[in-house]
Amino acid sequence: MNEEGASPVTAQGFAKCEKPERYIQQLVKHWSHKMATSYDEGDGVGAFPFSDTENAVMTARPDGIGITLVTGDRERNEQLRGVIERHIDRFAFREAPLTYEWNEQ
Repeated sequence: MNEEGASPVTAQGFAKCEKPERYIQQLVKHWSHKMATSYDEGDGVGAFPFSDTENAVMTARPDGIGITLVTGDRERNEQLRGVIERHIDRFAFREAPLTYEWNEQ
């Protein structure tokens, strides 16, 4: 639970695209000056620790990017989804805007 006593909110997202590994790598590099991002080339996984209670993991899939986003509350989850979408679209400019599907758990 976070400071307000609310339960964490987890959302699973997916963005269909042609070069998921490339876009994740670019986003890891872009955000590395703000947070301790990491990328595992073998698995095509990028990790983004926004804060102690918020993080995203992006996984390259054959047809796009799988995204798991955890935040302290629903409002912040929806806000960070927009941030993630805008940043991925910026790197995927040749095929943007991408279509994003999100499901809360």
